Amino acid sequence: MYRSIFFLTFIIYYTIVSAQTISGHLSLLANQSIKLEGFNGLKTYAISETTCDSTGNFTIPYTKADYGNGYLKSVDNKPLFVILSGEDIEMKGEALSVVESIQVVKGQENQWFEQYAKEHPKREQALNAWLYLEKMYTTDALFSLQQTPLKAIQAEKQRIKNEDAAFLAKLPKESYISWYLPTRKLVSSVSVVAQYRPEEIPATFAAFRAMDYTDPRLYKSGLLKDAIEGHFWLIENSGRSLDSVFIEMKHSMDAMMVHLTKDERKLNEVADYLFNLLERHSHFRASEYLALKVLKETSCTIDSNLAKQLESYRAMKKGNIAPDMVFTGDLIAPGSASNLPKKLSEINSNYTVVVFGASWCPKCTEDVPEISKLYSKWKAQGIEIVYVSLDEDKKMFQTFVKDFPFFSTCDYQKWKGDIVQDYYVFATPTMFLLDNKREILLRPNSVKQVDAWVDWVLAQGNK
Repeated sequence: MYRSIFFLTFIIYYTIVSAQTISGHLSLLANQSIKLEGFNGLKTYAISETTCDSTGNFTIPYTKADYGNGYLKSVDNKPLFVILSGEDIEMKGEALSVVESIQVVKGQENQWFEQYAKEHPKREQALNAWLYLEKMYTTDALFSLQQTPLKAIQAEKQRIKNEDAAFLAKLPKESYISWYLPTRKLVSSVSVVAQYRPEEIPATFAAFRAMDYTDPRLYKSGLLKDAIEGHFWLIENSGRSLDSVFIEMKHSMDAMMVHLTKDERKLNEVADYLFNLLERHSHFRASEYLALKVLKETSCTIDSNLAKQLESYRAMKKGNIAPDMVFTGDLIAPGSASNLPKKLSEINSNYTVVVFGASWCPKCTEDVPEISKLYSKWKAQGIEIVYVSLDEDKKMFQTFVKDFPFFSTCDYQKWKGDIVQDYYVFATPTMFLLDNKREILLRPNSVKQVDAWVDWVLAQGNK
């Protein structure tokens, strides 16, 4: 018993002693609560919480397990970012939301962070201004003969770059800030590089591809999401053709997988986020490539939900033949059709758009009625619609589809229905565009995409 009490006391003592603190005085936050939160991959978590005293003084702890980046929040929910590098931090100011009033009086890494956060944006603004002038003095006939100011502009550009690089180079190599600041600079630079410094695009691609997406520092930095999005946004907005964009994305995904295949948890997290990002931006060739690449990786276990999502691309990718769905449930036909088809192959049409949805799906209640409005236009181009409902309630299904002019079917088994499983459907709405041999021509992500296909592909072919 005494040994247990001693051991518990030791644990409590060790935790208190090993904890670091953030303390300070915030004059406008008297008697208000302050929360400290940290990052873990794509998610955040609560570290600790405290309440300022009547004069605005506070102390809030964190531990070595929180090593990385975090942020303080008060009642206005505007975060103040801090480096949780294992040092005690002390600050003073008015409020967390009044960033210009905050001064870090203790905590070397946070002081470096504060200094760089103030100086780097000014250097970037000046650099962009000099770049604009350099272009003018290089290409405009009114200025291109003036070599003296051009050389001065180029010298100042280099001085600014050298000054920024020198600041980063002097940071201790073992410190968290020496990794965090260059990474943050890379992630935040993509829009400026794309718009003002396209000559830096290849080097920026290389820097992103060299990044280890399993690095614990990245997972604790709050930059993981921005790194993924910024990386692929820059590829998308680098002035390349669609084919070239796909090739660059392919190279980037190959580079990311070098490390990710050695860490199952992070592979699942990053692949899931990236797959959905590519889908949202209609980069279907890239999302298909990612799906097939991850599924071929035998050294890792893929989460069941992600595996099902990716498997749909292997089984239902463009060019494959879609299964011949059998209508075992209720089938409502357009108009007054009497001889109802028993399966998809019995519907006579040049093309078929198969739509999976449900009355309880908010997006479906927007998209499916929109398809209904476009039906006569699509029908004139030889396109039939088959709506497959995931409803479980017969009345809800019938109420939802009663005014639709196309085929609607439901077996009331939701995700467990044969048709849903045969087509690897994991979300609603999901659409497939098939030809009369059920070859998958397109996996549309919107009604507008199908309508555009009708306008530009079919309409052009009829001229």
